[in-house]
Amino acid sequence: MQHNDVIVVTGAAGFVGSYLTGYLNSLGYNRLILVDDFSIAKKWPNLEGKQYLEKVDRNEFFNWAGNNPGLLNSVFHLGARTDTTEMDYAVHLKWNLEYSKEVWRLCTQNNIPLVYASSAATYGAGEHGYSDSHELPGVLHPLNPYGVSKNEFDMWALQQQRQPPFWAGLKFFNVYGPNEYHKGRMASVIMHAARQIKEKGEAVLFRSHNPAYKDGEQLRDFIYVKDVVQICTWLMEQQPTSGLYNTGTSRARTFKDLVTAIFTSLHIPPNIRFIDTPVDIRDKYQYFTEADMSKLRGSGYTAPFYSLEEGVSEYVTNYLAEGRYY
Repeated sequence: MQHNDVIVVTGAAGFVGSYLTGYLNSLGYNRLILVDDFSIAKKWPNLEGKQYLEKVDRNEFFNWAGNNPGLLNSVFHLGARTDTTEMDYAVHLKWNLEYSKEVWRLCTQNNIPLVYASSAATYGAGEHGYSDSHELPGVLHPLNPYGVSKNEFDMWALQQQRQPPFWAGLKFFNVYGPNEYHKGRMASVIMHAARQIKEKGEAVLFRSHNPAYKDGEQLRDFIYVKDVVQICTWLMEQQPTSGLYNTGTSRARTFKDLVTAIFTSLHIPPNIRFIDTPVDIRDKYQYFTEADMSKLRGSGYTAPFYSLEEGVSEYVTNYLAEGRYY
């Protein structure tokens, strides 16, 4: 089925953006405007075989939109500086806060629904829990400049009198899946561990520096990228109440569970070695995250989420084992 909607995807050459592009194509949405910094060659394979109308450099996008009034039907704003180890806040301020405000204004002025990526990094150490209540952003203490910038935009969005006709800010938890080869250090633990296992027959995990957690038993809410883009698309199509929405599975799992699932997928006996967490991220390390998904479920989203074992098996077997892209 072909759809005539013209849809913007920012961050389209990146991990979630390129997966969303392919997923939208699979639903018959081919009139896509892809926005990114397309000069980064290692991202190019992410877009091979994808259908779209046009690629627009992120620095040219607002001029482009001004020259194409009335064309756009919806915007998925996934573009961001996502490096949690980038400590220069000015970088995050530019791309994650100021750029996002411009996207918001564009959507507001032109009556375009907006779905944008926030992050579970906004929750910091989790001392206030993991509810996507609108009361929470004002008291949160993110642990790094990336998380701060995402929380600042969430707070700004909630304060705006003028809003897009529908908007949703998605607090992505630990997303993994195809098309993250270009991310280097910031790629998921799954990608790094699968590589280590194939090369050396062992997986390396960070030791716990918190007495409440044993080594490898740090907990995260891992969500498969296919679930993430299905949530994004459902929100845009159904347009329930505007606001912030957690995007996780509501089930925290240990890193030991995670790498055991990888060993199982590769038919190799588990062999895990622990190393000290790097000093530069040790005091900013989250030991537990778990999304409260009651708001999304309450809005009518009923699809089941991939279990960790299901998602890892599909990712490792169909993509990582062959170096394939989605």
